[in-house]
Amino acid sequence: MNILNKNRDFLFGFEANMTNPNGDPDHENKPRMDYETATLLVSDERRKRDCRDFLKNKGYEIFVDTLDDTKVTMETMFENIMNKWLSNKDKMDTLFKQNDMIKQKWEQIFGENCDNYKAEYDSKKPKSKNKKNNDFIKFNNILLTEIVKQSLIDIRLFGSAMAVENVSKSYTGPVQINWGYSLHPVEEVKSNSITSIMNDDSSTFGKKNKIYYALVAHYGTMNKYSAKYTGMTEDDASIFRKALVQGIMANQTDSKQGQQPLFYIEVVYKPDFDVFLGDLRRFLEVSYPDDKPIRSLNDVKIDFKDLKNVIEKMKQKGYVDEVIGWVYPYIDTSKSLVNMPLYKEVDLLAPISNKVVG
Repeated sequence: MNILNKNRDFLFGFEANMTNPNGDPDHENKPRMDYETATLLVSDERRKRDCRDFLKNKGYEIFVDTLDDTKVTMETMFENIMNKWLSNKDKMDTLFKQNDMIKQKWEQIFGENCDNYKAEYDSKKPKSKNKKNNDFIKFNNILLTEIVKQSLIDIRLFGSAMAVENVSKSYTGPVQINWGYSLHPVEEVKSNSITSIMNDDSSTFGKKNKIYYALVAHYGTMNKYSAKYTGMTEDDASIFRKALVQGIMANQTDSKQGQQPLFYIEVVYKPDFDVFLGDLRRFLEVSYPDDKPIRSLNDVKIDFKDLKNVIEKMKQKGYVDEVIGWVYPYIDTSKSLVNMPLYKEVDLLAPISNKVVG
């Protein structure tokens, strides 16, 4: 496998028009805001959720998910995934041929020549939570890690704390995404009452909490050392970029409709460069009118010249391998996104192939 072996910084920008990008359940599901600065906030979990939902629709197995459209605990999801593997003798036989460490640990605990992996596993599973079996825990750790590498793309990308009985391993996600924020002040829609007409001709009033317009940017990183432990590959990185862009477009619910990806910039470092440039948003110069409301991309301009200059300096020092990027096709970069860094273009609207889960 082509494990990701280069650190990366990335910058993702999207616009939100008459929508609610990330409702706050502690405030009547109103848009998350820093009210002192009128800045819209969008959590990292919102971006990850869009990616997970999109990849699930494409046939990828997801760990942080529901079962039969029902929310379940992490322990229940863990048991479900382990049972699917242990119940498939052909899959387990193939796994043992591929991984001697897992085979040796299995034989140490359960013996050789197994005809029913799940039954053997269940027979040795500690019956009490107060009784720990270190060998059983070690087997779960190494089997789960192999399952992550082969099947669970969301843990390969984002990691998981794995608060599960008989598992002592956690996974730090190679892909880390900071909270996004608007690059300009944002206004909430002042009149947000709606009327619903019922079947008996009566009506009820409710609220739709939205903002007029926001240009939001997320900063993130990809870490080569974490990738070694989760098994994140270069192919996974390509899938992630597309899921980031296409996931936000595919989420066409009432509250999320009106969001549009704008740009993606990724700085790929040399294999021996071990650190990061840091939050790329601090290199953006954003301008907008003070005498009129901000209602569209035409009212905002992002100048990337400082980011472009710092990347060039990093290239001159031999730290940067390449810069890859994408801009949504309809945008006139001579007006709204100016002086962008030179980049190798990737097509982030190209479809992700459907994956058949075995």
